[in-house]
Amino acid sequence: MPHPHRDPAGGSLMPMAGTGAPGLLLCVALVAAVAPRGTWCGSCPPRCICASNILSCSQAVLSAVPAPLPRFTAVLDLSHNNVSRLRADWAPGRLAHLHALLLSHNGLSFVSTEAFTHVPHLRHLDLSSNRLRALEENLFSDLTELEVLLLYNNEISTVDRTAFENLNRLRKLYLGQNRIARFPLELLRDGSRLPQLALLDLSANRLRHVPVGELQALPAWLRDRLYLHANPLACDCALFQLMARGRRRRLSAVVDFQEELRCALPSVPAPVGILGLAGRAPLNCSEAREAVLEAHVGDTVTLSCDTRVRGARSRHWVTPGGERVLQEGGNGSAALLGNGSLQVRALRPEDAGTYACWVAGPLLNETLYVELLVHNFTLHGPHDTLNTAYTTLVGCILSVVLVLIYLYLTPCRCCCCRGTDKAPPPRDDSINSSVLSATPNHAVGAAGEEGRSRSASGASVGQNGRFKAGGTPQVPPRHGPRAQRKVSDPDSVSSVFSDTPIVV
Repeated sequence: MPHPHRDPAGGSLMPMAGTGAPGLLLCVALVAAVAPRGTWCGSCPPRCICASNILSCSQAVLSAVPAPLPRFTAVLDLSHNNVSRLRADWAPGRLAHLHALLLSHNGLSFVSTEAFTHVPHLRHLDLSSNRLRALEENLFSDLTELEVLLLYNNEISTVDRTAFENLNRLRKLYLGQNRIARFPLELLRDGSRLPQLALLDLSANRLRHVPVGELQALPAWLRDRLYLHANPLACDCALFQLMARGRRRRLSAVVDFQEELRCALPSVPAPVGILGLAGRAPLNCSEAREAVLEAHVGDTVTLSCDTRVRGARSRHWVTPGGERVLQEGGNGSAALLGNGSLQVRALRPEDAGTYACWVAGPLLNETLYVELLVHNFTLHGPHDTLNTAYTTLVGCILSVVLVLIYLYLTPCRCCCCRGTDKAPPPRDDSINSSVLSATPNHAVGAAGEEGRSRSASGASVGQNGRFKAGGTPQVPPRHGPRAQRKVSDPDSVSSVFSDTPIVV
């Protein structure tokens, strides 16, 4: 009796034909009706397992890729075998549906530059745990749709900068546990060769120096997944500040591998923790702040929102005064640019402070802070600086000259100018008393005394505007603190010694 069997297309039970040619013809007819073109009826390649469009030949002790391969194969697992060489003819026909190729743990030491010509739609390639020593020129240039490339645990020491040419969709690149002493980071700097790269694993290699400046120029989402642990790095403060900034921002490449982020000091035999270099001799590194921007009054500055969130749905800024800048164009002096940065024009002293960039992504949100310092003076150019220095020098010279004039060329006082042999003139009141008073030893006529008294009571003006002897000029009354000051005019003193006779 024929055994019942369910129709693969979902029909009712139908009788199964017996073995022989009629049964084989029925199988071929069914496969032709429901399977893609190129499907074969029968067993998989020897020592392989077939499940739908997955072909698994793992741990099958294979020394070459089995042939023929079904054309509809989407996943091909050849891991844990002895396939040491991958030539251009390993896939004689075009495998348009293949998107995952697993070749790990094979002792693979050679890969032809034409090995991937027939698999243009490959998205996942695993070449890990092999014996590859170099990544040759244009090795993966045919894989324009590749997204994940695993090359860890090999013997790679040389990486050609064109090996990753045309990999515009590559998102993850694993190169850990190799012998790489220098990786061409210039491939990532401008973002034109690997624009979608979001993870780069360079851990456990032989990197001694990393260009911190180039790493700082990388996008934040790539710095978040740039793994540098377990490398014999040389200690310096720039490296410490890079890692300290990553720890402060909770980057997984730093936070998850703090114990393995170590570096070598010249005077210390064992590696030390990079994050423990703060204040440690001989470097005495200090931790840098997240983002500090300095500008001057009147300048125009652009604050970057360097977020690690990819595919951000929205961004907005909050100014130090609490004002939100939500849309492009902004309001007032602050404007939101198309790339999420904030432009502040015509800076004022009150624009200084901490600005916050709020980023909302599909999976997580992030807040970035930028501190803006506004100096309350205009930034001078080189010519203005020279003019300022020249003006300062001239001012100093003039000050010295004035001090010398004051010390050595001060005008002499009147007593000095008249000679040192003359005694200072007596006070006015004593002169008047000597002139107006009469002594009993002098025989003077009454008329002379009376005339002399009249001359003392009224001042008569002589030639050249001088007062005659025998009286003091009438001083007009003064008001204020100096009203009681006595007259000491040298002309009035000399008038005492004029032609008026003085009787001794």
